[in-house]
Amino acid sequence: MDVTVIDENNHHTFQPLLYQVATATLNPSDITAPIRHLLRYQKNATVLLAEVVDVDVANRNLTVDEGASRSRVVHYDYLVLAAGARHSYFGHDEWESAAPGLKSIDDALEIRRRFLLALEWAELADDPEERKQYLTIVVIGGGPTGVELAGLIPDVLRGIRRDFRRIDPTRARVVLIEGGPRLLAAFPQEISDHALADLRSLGVEVRLNSVVSRVESGVACLGSGECIETRTILWAAGNAASPLGKMLGAPLDRAGRVIVEPDLSVPGHPEVFVIGDMATLKDSRGVQVPWVAPAANQQGRRAADNITRRIRDEETVPFRYRNKGNLATIGRYKAVADFGSFRVTGWIAWWFWLFVHIMYLVGFRNRLSVLLQWAYSYFTYQRGVRLITHADTDRRTRTTPAA
Repeated sequence: MDVTVIDENNHHTFQPLLYQVATATLNPSDITAPIRHLLRYQKNATVLLAEVVDVDVANRNLTVDEGASRSRVVHYDYLVLAAGARHSYFGHDEWESAAPGLKSIDDALEIRRRFLLALEWAELADDPEERKQYLTIVVIGGGPTGVELAGLIPDVLRGIRRDFRRIDPTRARVVLIEGGPRLLAAFPQEISDHALADLRSLGVEVRLNSVVSRVESGVACLGSGECIETRTILWAAGNAASPLGKMLGAPLDRAGRVIVEPDLSVPGHPEVFVIGDMATLKDSRGVQVPWVAPAANQQGRRAADNITRRIRDEETVPFRYRNKGNLATIGRYKAVADFGSFRVTGWIAWWFWLFVHIMYLVGFRNRLSVLLQWAYSYFTYQRGVRLITHADTDRRTRTTPAA
């Protein structure tokens, strides 16, 4: 059996820790690994650095863009689509330039750049109102990404407070905006309440039942009419599945995810499987499978097993999700965890979170590097990845950077 892996990036990214790259806590290399390196011992695997731009399920062909105006057609016998999702602006794509989302290493580096530049510009500002805008950080979306971003920022600012002379980073205003009645909607109510209390204890200003109505360079407005003047807006409010799903001719949900069969195949095309953030289904027990990394890992194994079964003319096996728990960290020694049968908060949940994320990282080097970085940050409150790149234009204009 020959396997071809096609990706527009040359690396695997551990997305649950992207927010730590965005806040200058970890290096990009700590949570990534080259795909070719990961598959170096799998002699039947070929890796292509290219972007899939069309799927022809009738003829079992993929059209891939290789760059430099070159493309090619790749034939398949079985296809697994796992192209993930991007952030959704709910019909307001023009907001992205002012409020970048967080789905890739490039996104994380752009957010890190804006975050660090805002502090530098605050140091330069003579006008108190201008300085206040630079020291106001707005995070839109109260899911795990938004909560973890908002919870980590005060800790990062505390660690760098002695690096500045004209400003006190710990006096920055961090605002978390959530359109629903509570944070972490996928968690039980008591977990949401605990997360809310933890964030407020860190000094984060949490706005619930607040829908964003307008986002522009320098301002985020709420449905109530209130506008928050800020030079740093981070988006963590919604997801939209890869557009590849629309090319399959299969039923989709509102977020563009493919409604797959119980064995993860596409209706009418048993040779095509869709997994991860591109797929939506209820497993064999009627449980809605969440769009999280552990579920995607389990789906990948089941899809591979079902392809092997089809090759052997055996019946496929329906996917059954094994819930290993939902976790979210909210700064130093603050976290929440829901394991179904029991729930944990505080420092115990924080240690659970640390252990699980270390174990899911690909490669011993990454695990050791992240563990050392976290230990260093914990004992010294220091962040060693505060690099600002590609900032020449921003330095000249001193406006909110464009994505």
